[in-house]
Amino acid sequence: MSDAGEPLYVGAAWSEGSWFAVAFDREGFDHAAVFAEVGDLWVRYEEAAERVLVDVPVGLVEEGEEGRRCDDLARRVLGPMSDAVVTPPVREATRKRRYPAAQRVNERKAGRGISERAFAMSDAIAAVDELLQNVPEAKAAFAESHPEVCFRAFAGEPLEHDKAYAGGYAERMRTLAHHDRDAPPVVQAAAEATEGHEVAVADVLDGVALAYTAAPGAGELRRLPADPPTDAEGLPMAIAYRADSPLVSE
Repeated sequence: MSDAGEPLYVGAAWSEGSWFAVAFDREGFDHAAVFAEVGDLWVRYEEAAERVLVDVPVGLVEEGEEGRRCDDLARRVLGPMSDAVVTPPVREATRKRRYPAAQRVNERKAGRGISERAFAMSDAIAAVDELLQNVPEAKAAFAESHPEVCFRAFAGEPLEHDKAYAGGYAERMRTLAHHDRDAPPVVQAAAEATEGHEVAVADVLDGVALAYTAAPGAGELRRLPADPPTDAEGLPMAIAYRADSPLVSE
């Protein structure tokens, strides 16, 4: 484990009702852990985390037909994997417990419904949103990323295979190993840390990719868009990634 006072760089992937966190220090992989709530994750890392990248939307639209530009840019750079980007509900809709109610709110405020995938993420989106509104220290440490954008940046070109299938697993493992030759044992160690919890293989890869993006290393930490707008609560609407050069000309 990291020495006391050593900063940690955390990637946190939401995984079917829990959070899978992978923590790096300046030397590399430190540990991985599973948390029931994002608040639990913050309690664990609030004293040490230099940066926490989460794979749910941060910065939400209140109303209006225009969505978030970061989502549009992410779809542009992902090519065949563009469907991995989910358009988040408007802020009020993320607080609705039932899908029909969330649909009605989103249609009234944004002129469109929401996908079942977006609704399934709503609890996690709302929990992060409330944490960042209420805890200034968390607001300073947390940022949004997207694992597929991280993989795309590491690979240098769009990936071709869905992460749910063996070909996608192999493609992402190759991408991580190209970024860091120690990545395969990191993935193994991270996977072993999930013992006793139901965390999907793809979510382990996502957590590792987010952590590599959060931690200092090859390339520069960048954002889509480079100069992001903020939402009504002052949260930036941007997706972080690490690359030598920007993924898109804006």
